[in-house]
Amino acid sequence: MPLIRALARPLLASTFLVGGVETLRNPEPKIPKAAKVVGDLHEKLPALSNTKQVVQADAALKVVAGGMLALGKFPRISSLALAASLAPTTIAGHRFWEEKDPGVRQSQLFHFFKNVSLLGGLIIAAVDTEGRPSLGYRAKRAPTTVKHAAAEQLHKTEAMAASALRSAKDAVADAKGAVADALPG
Repeated sequence: MPLIRALARPLLASTFLVGGVETLRNPEPKIPKAAKVVGDLHEKLPALSNTKQVVQADAALKVVAGGMLALGKFPRISSLALAASLAPTTIAGHRFWEEKDPGVRQSQLFHFFKNVSLLGGLIIAAVDTEGRPSLGYRAKRAPTTVKHAAAEQLHKTEAMAASALRSAKDAVADAKGAVADALPG
């Protein structure tokens, strides 16, 4: 499985890296489509008032998170970041429901579902624990694990105490023997 992950992660990340770099170099074509989504948020989030900056920030996120995913660095977090970025990008960029031309509509529908497929891949990557137990599983088992560890430590401590007691009894017996030998008799 490690080889599969080493191949699959860069493949999944490639579209985000290429698209992100292209958008950073030339954000203008994306701005009108992004404005349809960002424009709705202007009143609620004034920080999103500059659509070009939002497009560039999204592209930078795609490059950074895509690079991290490709390199296998924080793959679950980077997959979640890419998924969170992909949803609004898809809604902004592939609004097939608004298209009147059947050819354009079909193309946008295709790209919309391509992105939905990528989202599915990102979700799988985000929950991939690489064979290790998930945090939820470990949290659920923590009380039992602590209980067993405490019982094992108690057993070791009791064994050490018993050994120390035997050593003390032996030392007392040796001392009594030495005292008895030393007394005139």
